[in-house]
Amino acid sequence: MTEDCPFLPKNMFLTKGIGKHKEKLSSFELALRSAGIEKFNLVLVSSILPPKCKIIPKQKGLEYLKPGQIVYCVMAQNSSNEPNRLMAASIGVAIPKNPEHYGYLSEHHSFGQKEAVAGEYAEDLAAEMLASTYGIDFDIDASYNEKKDFFKIDGRIIKTRNNTQSGICDKTGLWTTVISTAVFILE
Repeated sequence: MTEDCPFLPKNMFLTKGIGKHKEKLSSFELALRSAGIEKFNLVLVSSILPPKCKIIPKQKGLEYLKPGQIVYCVMAQNSSNEPNRLMAASIGVAIPKNPEHYGYLSEHHSFGQKEAVAGEYAEDLAAEMLASTYGIDFDIDASYNEKKDFFKIDGRIIKTRNNTQSGICDKTGLWTTVISTAVFILE
């Protein structure tokens, strides 16, 4: 049934970037360039990882796309011009064991969190959303090892991962933008 749907992505890649400029919009453009996705017309969509959607390397994914193309993506972004402010943008991914089922992507945007902390939080959010579709209570505050054991015990969530970009705002007050993006490929 999913083969008949023209807007069901078959592949996805993750990318991230950071940009700094005196103008907020220009810092966002530079973050897109850093991520390698500045030449596409990006359409933000909600956070479902389609059934059978493969996560492929960024370079391979970019080969499918052409400048000016409308491209669907899930994007986390954060911006500030407060000198020395730590920020992060993260995409969490929860992948079900059964490839016929859909998974979840989460967007997390934070201030004051280091990259590893923001990334783990984004993974937890995605796992919690997927677990809730199965009617399972997921303890987001459990330790990392407890969560891994949970995935093994339940058997329906195969793995989680994240793609996180952190950054520290320029000390002179330039706008700094961080992005993390899951880019869908329809072909």
